[in-house]
Amino acid sequence: MFNPIKRTVASVFLLLTMGVVTSVAAQGGPSADEGDYLNKRWKDVATRMPEAWYGSDEAKQVAENVLLAQKEVGGWAKNKPYHHPLSEGDKAALQEEKGEIGATFDNGATIQEMRFLAKVYAHLQDPRYKEAFEQGLDYIFASQYDNGGWPQFFPVRTGKSVAYSGHITYNDNAMVRILSLLQEIAAGDEAFAPLHLSGDQKAHAKKAMDKGVQCILNTQIVVDGKPTVWCAQHDENTLAPAKARAYELPSFSGSESADITLFLMSLKNPSERVVAAVEGAVDWFETHKVEGIKLEREQDADGKRNLIVVKDKKAAPLWGRFYDLETEQPFFCDRDGIKKPALADIGYERRNGYGWYTNNPADVLEHYPAWHKKVNAH
Repeated sequence: MFNPIKRTVASVFLLLTMGVVTSVAAQGGPSADEGDYLNKRWKDVATRMPEAWYGSDEAKQVAENVLLAQKEVGGWAKNKPYHHPLSEGDKAALQEEKGEIGATFDNGATIQEMRFLAKVYAHLQDPRYKEAFEQGLDYIFASQYDNGGWPQFFPVRTGKSVAYSGHITYNDNAMVRILSLLQEIAAGDEAFAPLHLSGDQKAHAKKAMDKGVQCILNTQIVVDGKPTVWCAQHDENTLAPAKARAYELPSFSGSESADITLFLMSLKNPSERVVAAVEGAVDWFETHKVEGIKLEREQDADGKRNLIVVKDKKAAPLWGRFYDLETEQPFFCDRDGIKKPALADIGYERRNGYGWYTNNPADVLEHYPAWHKKVNAH
């Protein structure tokens, strides 16, 4: 089953700006690979610690924070280090904010908290963990649109500048993370077996996943009668490609579309329409490679590290984060939302603070031959 957390190919931007450490620790006592969990990122603590750690006193303390931070609607806020100790003031604030808007699927939120709770419940069997997990599952069900999509935030944030949080959100793989979780639950994945979810819950998860797949198919951008890829977000009413932040314009997405395609490739017994969707996306990735360049960091005149594009005939192909809906060429822009044809044409802040190129589609192209062979064998 496809799980975006397990992806081995990161975007070029991430590879350039942060280190990636993968460790496999033996289960049992303390391990050197565990390190100091307080110095890790929450998403790593939530899902990537050695399995034995989730039965530890430390994990139990973290679980108390996760329970306290859960919103009344069942979801969680994003970018919170739930593994860090909370002061009494922090705890009071979380209690007061339980009824406020802020629960989201952005940046892995809600899904990673649910996965964490499943892990600690498997070891500690505290019924509160199961209850919180099930509330999170109900939150997923309640926030799904009738058309099968999910918003970035639920309830949707208010205010013109954040109205995009109501769009069907593929950005940062929000919807794929939801669907991957539902896929595992519906299939009775061993990670969730200790929770003893009911047949009705698994059936509901399957129904919600199927609706989500239909939403993916219905939002795929069609050009000259042929399915291509997706925008990072689509209008929740018209299903058309939609704008998010000022520099995230309606477009073909070279990044999020890769994980959408991989998810579709993970489906058992795919329908003819799913097969056509994958074939169309693969063809689009093949024809929209950006070849002969690589990204490097240089020190500019002010002594700052600056991202630049360098010609290199031997470089692996890249794809733009955004492609113009009319010209199908990559574009870049600052916070003014004005499209520019080259990375060097935008200012330092957005040039170095956003992932404008990606190699994610390479993962799709790598797995496609085996998938194609398997599908055509049936």
